[in-house]
Amino acid sequence: MPPATKRKKGEGQWALGYREPLNKNEENKKNDDGLNVRRRIIDIYSKSGFDSIDPSDLRGRFRWMGLYTQRKPGIDGGKTGALEDEELEDRYFMMRVRIDGGQLSGPQLRTIADVSTRYARGTADITDRQNVQLHWVRIEDVPAIWEALEAVGLHTMEACGDVPRVIIGCPLAGIAADEVVDATPRLREIHDRYIGSPEFSNLPRKFKTAMSGCTSHCTVHEINDIAFVGVVDEAGETGYQVFVGGGLSTNPMFAQSLGVFVKPEQTAEVWHGVTSIFRDYGYRRLRSRARLKFLVKDWGAAKFREVLEKEYLGFALPDGPEPAAPLARRDHVGIHPQKDGAYYVGFAPRVGRVDGELLGVIGDLAERYGSGRVRTTNEQKMVILDVPEKDTEALADELAQHDLQVRPSTFRRQTMACTGIEYCKLAIVDTKQRAMDLIDELEERLPDFDQPLTINVNGCPNACARIQVADIGLKGQLVVDDDGEQVEGFQIHLGGRLGASFGKKVRGLKTTSAGLTDYVERVVRRFDEQRTGGETFAEWVHRADEADLK
Repeated sequence: MPPATKRKKGEGQWALGYREPLNKNEENKKNDDGLNVRRRIIDIYSKSGFDSIDPSDLRGRFRWMGLYTQRKPGIDGGKTGALEDEELEDRYFMMRVRIDGGQLSGPQLRTIADVSTRYARGTADITDRQNVQLHWVRIEDVPAIWEALEAVGLHTMEACGDVPRVIIGCPLAGIAADEVVDATPRLREIHDRYIGSPEFSNLPRKFKTAMSGCTSHCTVHEINDIAFVGVVDEAGETGYQVFVGGGLSTNPMFAQSLGVFVKPEQTAEVWHGVTSIFRDYGYRRLRSRARLKFLVKDWGAAKFREVLEKEYLGFALPDGPEPAAPLARRDHVGIHPQKDGAYYVGFAPRVGRVDGELLGVIGDLAERYGSGRVRTTNEQKMVILDVPEKDTEALADELAQHDLQVRPSTFRRQTMACTGIEYCKLAIVDTKQRAMDLIDELEERLPDFDQPLTINVNGCPNACARIQVADIGLKGQLVVDDDGEQVEGFQIHLGGRLGASFGKKVRGLKTTSAGLTDYVERVVRRFDEQRTGGETFAEWVHRADEADLK
């Protein structure tokens, strides 16, 4: 057997005949499909309580149903990684409500609001993949929550786990006047055919999909496992370019274009082929190398396309154009016309933090001023659709009364934060509250700053808040303060640009959490003083003296 084949078999690739599990996670998945845990939750665990849950379900298969145990309160960041899961975890759950395409009807939003209030102590966070996360969920209440969600067409299935997770889409799909193509029908086709199917319920790791014809590229196709991006070919036909192998975490990689043209009616078939490649050829030996990006890096786009066409599609795809450059801001915040003559109103909660009562208010406003339709965005924001032009300012005023800004400062508009130590077992530092405080402090200190500037705050190295592609990316860690004490702080990444470059790490550049605002103010003032013409923050970072970045 050739050495190269031996090496690939060592990665645990099914397509090469290696089916025996090479780690505990793979063994757990082989022992029982994660989808099967739903029945046990309903029939056993919800009736017998937390202590009845099998550990392999609790810390494994529960994810297939959108459930993670949350962090026990009072455990500081220094214990993260040092304690076993059972010592870190509380007897409550984070539940992720899956919102494919970010599309919510009025009844769906009201149901989430009601579930939050009744079963989750009022908690709700809009994520940077368009989902809503609830906390403090008891296992006893899970069946009732599912029943309520499913009654309005929502669910939590495969919101987490080694599966195809939520399919992100443009919140203005079918609405925006300038969109290339409406991806909604194809997104729904993939969801309905494959989500919850045993065909893809055992992938090597999580699998993230984006589908959009949005001209601002709001679905950040550059960092998804697979992304369909709207393009127009030489004949004037609309379709998609396909990108594969994007992802961040501790080994960030940008997705590579396959250079193809996919007709809308071929979308589901191509998605099925790419997902099947990941299932069959993906690396299953080490969890740290199991994302699709590692296979794409080793194969290259040309080989990946060849395998897709010859082994999975059975036909060649034509070459296709690359998408146009994105707009400066990708978030759909503000008041803008729809293609049907109505308007949409995009607004900014603070780093996605809302609550059940506030979601109810948003639902009321969407019904009163629009059609009831609401969208979540990939930037932890929300959009109300179908508002008559004459009512847009009145809606903006009412939203502002609830601290939901339609014309937010740069800092409110472009700061994101992951869950952080408040609930996450992987986190080292607080993120949500620190980011909200940072916004308030920067608005007070820099009231006239209006340039685009993304600030992404992450509680650990896993990059849920996309720190490597932010202007200022903050990775939570423990640092030593001036008194020699170990305190919460951040490693700083500067000048990240989606699809272009990852944030620059300046040697020794860290800050305590307490000193964060002083640092950001200092570096933003220097940028404002030194920028030329239309220079962006990222462009300035890559030419600035290192001393100006500290």
